[in-house]
Amino acid sequence: MRLPEFFLFSQRTHRVYREIINPVLNLLVRMGISPNAVTTAGLVFSALAGLIFSTGNFYLGGWTVALAGTCDILDGQLSRLTGKTTSFGAFYDSCLDRLSEAFIFMGLAWYFAGGQALFWSPNVGHPDHYSPLAVMFIILTITGSFLTSYVKARAEAVGIECNVGRMQRPERFVLLLIASALGSIPGVGVGLMKISLAVFAVLTNMTAIQRIIYVGKIFLQEKEVNAGRDTRK
Repeated sequence: MRLPEFFLFSQRTHRVYREIINPVLNLLVRMGISPNAVTTAGLVFSALAGLIFSTGNFYLGGWTVALAGTCDILDGQLSRLTGKTTSFGAFYDSCLDRLSEAFIFMGLAWYFAGGQALFWSPNVGHPDHYSPLAVMFIILTITGSFLTSYVKARAEAVGIECNVGRMQRPERFVLLLIASALGSIPGVGVGLMKISLAVFAVLTNMTAIQRIIYVGKIFLQEKEVNAGRDTRK
């Protein structure tokens, strides 16, 4: 299944966005900010986005997600520009990426579970938006998101590069921003957010399944090659 271009954080879009945030990148270099500090800032913004989503404010939550996503781009660019690329930095970034997504979707789960807002909300308690189905979609989304990353990590551990599937981390951020914008539309926003979560659940798990099948095919091909070698001996 090929997703529409607006769902994708294409290379061209990525390049244009990097050019937009270059002034921020240069400022960070001059200030001597470490890439790991930017990674940590991204986690903080993600946790804040989760808190905001828990109140039902999808508009502000979306902008906060955008800040978290910007940090996710900046840390890698900063590490390469300053020559501070390290194995620990990559490990740290990967770990915090998983936490960041968990915080964001926990906030959405809190909202749709009918939880009382932790601070001011236009819909305190928001019982009208209680939706076990939406919570189920969120759980499936977190599962698919984590499994997508886990399959890649396990594949790379045995020497297989696994970047297949459309719903990778940048695309997940873009789709979340689109969902936040739709969710902020008065009157129909909550329903559109529920639909977006259903799409999220399907696409993230589809990507995980695509990766599992891809790795399985490679293992099968290697098995057939080895069997052929044994036959010729």
